[in-house]
Amino acid sequence: MYRPVPVVFCGPSGVGKSTLVKRLQLEFPTTFGFSVSHTTRKPRLGEVSGIDYHFVSREDMLKAINSGEFIEYAEFSGNLYGTSKKAVEDVQSKGKMCILDIDVQGVKQIKLTDLSPRLIFIQPPTLDSLRTRLVNRGTETAESLQKRLSVAEAEMAYGVGHGNFDLIIINDVIEVAYSKLRDFLLPDITSLQEFLKKKAATETGSGDRN
Repeated sequence: MYRPVPVVFCGPSGVGKSTLVKRLQLEFPTTFGFSVSHTTRKPRLGEVSGIDYHFVSREDMLKAINSGEFIEYAEFSGNLYGTSKKAVEDVQSKGKMCILDIDVQGVKQIKLTDLSPRLIFIQPPTLDSLRTRLVNRGTETAESLQKRLSVAEAEMAYGVGHGNFDLIIINDVIEVAYSKLRDFLLPDITSLQEFLKKKAATETGSGDRN
């Protein structure tokens, strides 16, 4: 059975992953979809279960994790977050490539599954350039900024490790970075589009014979 290949994005906070993903979605609006993650934290104002997150109890999530239902998970600030196998399968069943934006810990876990995703690491030109981007966002305190930079340094060390990712993109000039991303994913995008065309033609043909 044909399954569209998932695409995993990893990289420090503030490196520009969301900008690259938005460009992909703009150019290929029907090709990609996001999985809905699970979390044990309470919904924030305006958040809807099943759209923003699947909001579940800690007990239920731990039970599902122990049953092998999750591709990756981690704990932040006392709350569990994770991606279930079903969440990815739901996107694939719609004929779309599932995009996952996860950290290094999640990447290590997803490598143990049979999903065989495309693993892409986005890194800044330098740690100083990342510092500038984070400062310019105006959302960080001195303490949170230092914490993010420390995490980023560790992520970058893993990101450039031999064989850890299929593609490493230095996001300096966004047009150049996107071009590299597009070229890398285009064979998978083309394969999916061709499969969907054949499937549609087969279904149309079957309908004509009835």
